[in-house]
Amino acid sequence: MIEPWMWPAALGVLGLIFGSFIATVALRWPEGRSALRGRSECDSCHRVLRAHELVPLFSYALQRGRCRACGGAIHPGHPGVEIAGALVGVAAGLVAPGWEGVAGAVFGWLLLALAALDLAAFWLPNILTGLLAVTGIVDGLFFDPGWPDRILGGLLGFGLLYLVAFTYAHVRGREGLGGGDPKMFGGIGLWLGATMLAPVLLAASLIGLAAALAIRISGRKMEMTSRLPLGTLLAVAAFPAWLYSTGI
Repeated sequence: MIEPWMWPAALGVLGLIFGSFIATVALRWPEGRSALRGRSECDSCHRVLRAHELVPLFSYALQRGRCRACGGAIHPGHPGVEIAGALVGVAAGLVAPGWEGVAGAVFGWLLLALAALDLAAFWLPNILTGLLAVTGIVDGLFFDPGWPDRILGGLLGFGLLYLVAFTYAHVRGREGLGGGDPKMFGGIGLWLGATMLAPVLLAASLIGLAAALAIRISGRKMEMTSRLPLGTLLAVAAFPAWLYSTGI
């Protein structure tokens, strides 16, 4: 029998590993470089990294955030995403010790990948938004919410943001939302159901306002036409919504 404490521990370790991979994907994929082919290498000097240099968080701390060979700085996104991946796993395992927690961790890691890519390149790849939708459908075979709520959530999530994007483009004559945002919100709807869409969108909007305010306070220029990564904001809001809905 698996003890309850083992679920968050195991998912936390898996989160570190997945977080390391997600960070690599987010940094390389937008540049057309594959994170799946070849061995891991330094992004500055392209030296092939050894096994002891690839341990999540530990290697970064031991090397003080720099490559041993060239001294180039390791992108801070690596430890940041690794920590986020671990936190997702631990939180999912604590809220739902068991296979539902595993499913929730998968949801969180997919959101993390989408958030990292959107933050890095304003890009939500179809393969990831599609995977988010498919895993939401599979999750519905085993766990709540029920199918009517999930299907309605998927349709409303996609339709709402698609309508916003369509209207904005025709009124302002330029793109306001990327094509991936409606697909991502539809996938979130398939995971959380229609009843959670409004709280997620509200939370994402508030986080966006807080981010814009922080940018202004820091002295950086923020105009009406400045972009914020909506996918990242939705991801930050959606996983806590899963934790809340599962916990109650």
